[in-house]
Amino acid sequence: QVQLVESGGGLVQPGGSLNLSCAASGFTFSNYAMKWYRQVPGEERDMVACISDIVDITYYADSVKGRFTISRDNLKNTVYLQMNSLKSEDTAVYYCSAGFVCQGQARYWGQGTQVTVSS
Repeated sequence: QVQLVESGGGLVQPGGSLNLSCAASGFTFSNYAMKWYRQVPGEERDMVACISDIVDITYYADSVKGRFTISRDNLKNTVYLQMNSLKSEDTAVYYCSAGFVCQGQARYWGQGTQVTVSS
């Protein structure tokens, strides 16, 4: 049974930091590109960051470049999203996903974790 379980979301003030984690099970984690998406009500789900399966190539949305860092630990089957200098517009539900390549569709999804940036 495939599971992606996100954690680390919450309420943070503008300029603050959060570190999201996603624990994966039920598939060969090291063979998959891992992605973080985010979604606000009424809008599409957008990819925020991706890390490839083999050589850890990373991709970021322009809106988060220089502030967010994606990383993975293949021994722990976990992907992380370190979010710094958070802004109110980063408020969203953040989803972890797994796919064959960063540019392709996600195959597996987590349930999401809420991130709220507000003073």
